[in-house]
Amino acid sequence: MTTTNPPLNVLFLCTHNSARSILAEALLNAMGNGKFKAYSAGSSPRDNQQPNPLGLQVLQKAGISIEGLHSKSWDVFATPEAPQMDLIITVCDNAAGEVCPIWPGHPATAHWGYPDPSEGDASEEAKREAFGQTLRMMKRRLDLLINLPADKLRKTVLQGTARELAAS
Repeated sequence: MTTTNPPLNVLFLCTHNSARSILAEALLNAMGNGKFKAYSAGSSPRDNQQPNPLGLQVLQKAGISIEGLHSKSWDVFATPEAPQMDLIITVCDNAAGEVCPIWPGHPATAHWGYPDPSEGDASEEAKREAFGQTLRMMKRRLDLLINLPADKLRKTVLQGTARELAAS
């Protein structure tokens, strides 16, 4: 389905921008049918931070493009030259509790918490399964978002809509 309206810009935030936010960016861009343009960033990515290889493997296995995915600071999106966001979603508890930059355009915000699939001392196979589970949980919630009626995506109601989906 194509639309004459510009896509809604959605920024997914996490601390390091290596796992959950990268998954969400790739997934929404794959699912959004031109109605959404997803980005991701981290509040404090490590020096030379890269997307988690297991996350990239899970995306590829699901048939989702990993082209262009890279870790970056949220500062990239707080400049006047950056794309103006309509919705900013934190996907990890650490980033949700941090003081965010002042975002141009004052976008709607929501927190959709997911466990960190890369955390702990589990085997690589167990972590790969955790990434797959996280991807499936995100897909269910993003499926609800992309199928919302247009009136639920208007800027004046987007804040409440996105926060309601956190319970989904």
